[in-house]
Amino acid sequence: MAFLSGKLYAQELFVFTEPASNMATKSIGVRLNNYFNKYNVSGYSNYYSIPEIMWGVSRKVMVHGDLFFSKSSRNFSTEGGSIYAKYRFLSNDEVHSHFRMAAYGRISYNNSPVRQPAINLYGYNSGYETGVIATQLINKVALSATGSLMHAFDNGKEKFLAGQDRNAINYSLSVGKLMLPKEYTSYRQTNVNLMLEFLGQTNLASGTSYLDMAPAIQFIFDSRARVDVSYLYTLVNKLQRTATSGIFVRLEYNFFNVY
Repeated sequence: MAFLSGKLYAQELFVFTEPASNMATKSIGVRLNNYFNKYNVSGYSNYYSIPEIMWGVSRKVMVHGDLFFSKSSRNFSTEGGSIYAKYRFLSNDEVHSHFRMAAYGRISYNNSPVRQPAINLYGYNSGYETGVIATQLINKVALSATGSLMHAFDNGKEKFLAGQDRNAINYSLSVGKLMLPKEYTSYRQTNVNLMLEFLGQTNLASGTSYLDMAPAIQFIFDSRARVDVSYLYTLVNKLQRTATSGIFVRLEYNFFNVY
């Protein structure tokens, strides 16, 4: 029954944001995140590869570690990494619904040139982020919202853009719906989830913002393996970025009761 009840929450596994729920205690997960886009000005194709490892420390705490690799034009280089931690501090669980809240933080190091006023600690900038997540699950639909404050450092010897504020607010709204299976009979059944996420940022100095929309489809196999495919589309682009729209693909596998 533990597997079956856990699969009811599968539609919470969003693509670009984390829900307030955590991965299973004593589990280890591995991910390969792939992002394909083009620079807005030059038109060069760009590929970001971010391998990631996740650790379910306890039912309230989980930790992620990742590395940043980038291929722009002909060059493929290692650019840094980050550590992410989440603490779930509120759980209100019922039979077919729950409401949860968590606090999270990320610290990143990146040695690539600072190319844009927008701050991105998942592959572009050095800095830190701290925020709060609220997630509501009702039957087969999950809603999740996040809000966070970000601060950017220099990227090693690469200096932050002169005249640009290093502080920004990030926010998101995500919705996911479990489409298949219609009824659970085994934890080995394949889950199919459809999702839609809205991802935004506002620079605190300039007041300019961007807002992206990301529809996605997600497959979960045997309650362990996961494949996400999403297209990131820009709705508002007042806050300049070198690349906007693109395709995101994630491969993930989880090992339960590792220790």
